[in-house]
Amino acid sequence: MNETQSEYTFDLPKNEVHLWHCRFDANKDNMEAFKRILSKDEIEKASGFKFDVHREQSIISRGVLRILLGKYLQQPPRSVSFGYSEFDRPFLKGNSNLQFNVSHSGNRSVFGFVQNAEIGVDIEKLKSDFEVMDIAQNFFSSDEIQTLQALPENQKVAGFFRCWTRKESFIKAKGSGLSFSLTSFSVSLNLDNAKLLRTDWKLTEKEEWRLFSFEPEIGYIGALSIRGNIDRVYYSNWDVISHSF
Repeated sequence: MNETQSEYTFDLPKNEVHLWHCRFDANKDNMEAFKRILSKDEIEKASGFKFDVHREQSIISRGVLRILLGKYLQQPPRSVSFGYSEFDRPFLKGNSNLQFNVSHSGNRSVFGFVQNAEIGVDIEKLKSDFEVMDIAQNFFSSDEIQTLQALPENQKVAGFFRCWTRKESFIKAKGSGLSFSLTSFSVSLNLDNAKLLRTDWKLTEKEEWRLFSFEPEIGYIGALSIRGNIDRVYYSNWDVISHSF
């Protein structure tokens, strides 16, 4: 990876969302280059993690984010400047049009970018070593619980994670942390038709949002929530093109 700004830049039309994903283990060889483009605060934050794997993931995730933002903004990645909301969500200083969101789980990280729209992404590594319905009873709405309960046993884990990632991506897109209850809104659980079904606070809000589910790799599931005039979502693998930078 070349740490300097290359001539290769990305175009992000106003009606598109770009989703990028990467594997942490595929980017460990670029650790030193990533460190050189991070801010002092980012290095200190990564150093605060107890385990090496979490320190490395923090550096890789923020390094890839800076490079991608640099390509969209057409500026060196180290010069990208972040501010933080009251819920510690990063945003770009001096640029109100380009919005982004990041999520990671297991060996994967996902990055979402859009112009003039609210965006939230979430990714989870699938696992089955827990009681699906017990967790759902604590975090899902009554209609989500009913839908999950009705699924065949061999589909409950996948249904759970579709629901979980859609809810998380919506909360992140709202940008308000956990200031409202997870049971105060409902999403669909079916495979092919991700939707916001209702919210307690606004009857028409479900019409304003588009939700998507995706699988960047077998064993992972992700979700995207968008509020804005979006026609297309493009999925790209950072690991395939990272050698170009």
